[in-house]
Amino acid sequence: MTTHWYDGPLAAFDTETTGVDVEEDRIVSAALVVQDTAGARPRVTRWLVNPGVPVPAAATAVHGLTDEHLQRNGRWPAPVMEELGRALAEQCAAGRPLVVMNAPFDLTILDRELRRHRASSLGRYLENASLSVLDPRVLDKHLDRYRKGRRTLTDLCAQYSVELDDAHDAAADAKAALDVVRAVARRFTSRLERLSPAELHTLQAVWHAAQARGLQAWFTRNGTPETVDPAWPLRPEMRTAA
Repeated sequence: MTTHWYDGPLAAFDTETTGVDVEEDRIVSAALVVQDTAGARPRVTRWLVNPGVPVPAAATAVHGLTDEHLQRNGRWPAPVMEELGRALAEQCAAGRPLVVMNAPFDLTILDRELRRHRASSLGRYLENASLSVLDPRVLDKHLDRYRKGRRTLTDLCAQYSVELDDAHDAAADAKAALDVVRAVARRFTSRLERLSPAELHTLQAVWHAAQARGLQAWFTRNGTPETVDPAWPLRPEMRTAA
């Protein structure tokens, strides 16, 4: 009996942050969830960070993490970012595909935190590991492109009958994203079963760029000044003019 990649080992990564600006905002919590086979008990690692900057009330309203709680229970960012970089590198070196919902956000904000606190980059941690990212948002949008409605993690969980008990908890979100990827792959087996995670990684970069162009065109037609970055799974470092 053939075992497909989506029934085998996967790891999932998620962060909670002070906001949605990958260049300026900070990580306040993170989680890595590793599952060896579909249905197996996951191994969960959690990190709590005292970011050293105030947490806006709007961010606390989303994830429930207050300044007081993080100052009392969170660790300093530098050692946490080191551990996160190493943890992702270990998963990639072990050949586990890495599930990241909206990867350009979580992977880019980690990269910027590594630059800020470790004078390094995510790429440096992963230079000896083969990165295969599975982004449920990109996969779902490509495979079911004409479905109306939003595609947040909560929406995808509802669409694919995945349980999400504690939304905006990093560990709960990571596990739900992992389950969504398995569910998406099962629903679209005929289109995915012959593709390896490495091949899907390459394809998702193309699919995301096309999705970004479509969204950008929609914004332009509607007079919205927002710009959409086509880079996936990591946005290039912004160079500031001298």
